[in-house]
Amino acid sequence: MILRSIIGALLLSSAPVTLAAIYTYIDSDGERVYTDQPPQHQHAEKVNVAPTNKLPATPKVQVIQPPPVYESDSSSLVLQYQILRILAPEPDATVRANERQLTVTVSSEPALQDGHRYRIFLDGEVVAEPSRSPVFRLRDIDRGTHQLAVEIINEQGAVLERTPAQPFHLRQTTLNDKRRVRPCSIDDYGVRAECPLKDKLEEESPSILPFF
Repeated sequence: MILRSIIGALLLSSAPVTLAAIYTYIDSDGERVYTDQPPQHQHAEKVNVAPTNKLPATPKVQVIQPPPVYESDSSSLVLQYQILRILAPEPDATVRANERQLTVTVSSEPALQDGHRYRIFLDGEVVAEPSRSPVFRLRDIDRGTHQLAVEIINEQGAVLERTPAQPFHLRQTTLNDKRRVRPCSIDDYGVRAECPLKDKLEEESPSILPFF
């Protein structure tokens, strides 16, 4: 009978919300019985069962997302160029250019980003249109020592990186330079500009002394 009481207690404690009516009564052995089918010939009391086992609803956890980040343009990204340099001419190099032209080659690491351009300076003045090409061809440069610099600009023209000015020396090749590189032969006199006829060595005249 104790088992029946225990079962009844379990029914009360685990009854779901939709459980049918529960009744209790004292049987012939004096034990309290719990059942959903009351006996017909014995008084049984209806037990009000509270829905004690109903689990509370799991509260929803609101996940707060960080606000989206919008970039107005590529220039809003802070990008650091590790290296920006002039490859040619090298610092303090002597360049021979008879036509007063000079080819400048630059380099950057990382590579030039979208919307960025190189701008070249000669003696502190911009001497070419900004370009994404790393090669610039400069014209009408006077002989002597000059200063070169290059910078990287964005679409708005703001300077992102710039090199210090580095010197180079432009020299036009003289006739003496050409003559030194390629000495004049007898057949070159009067033909090559660096070999004028006046510089032609006189050939030794053969001896015309009579033999006795």
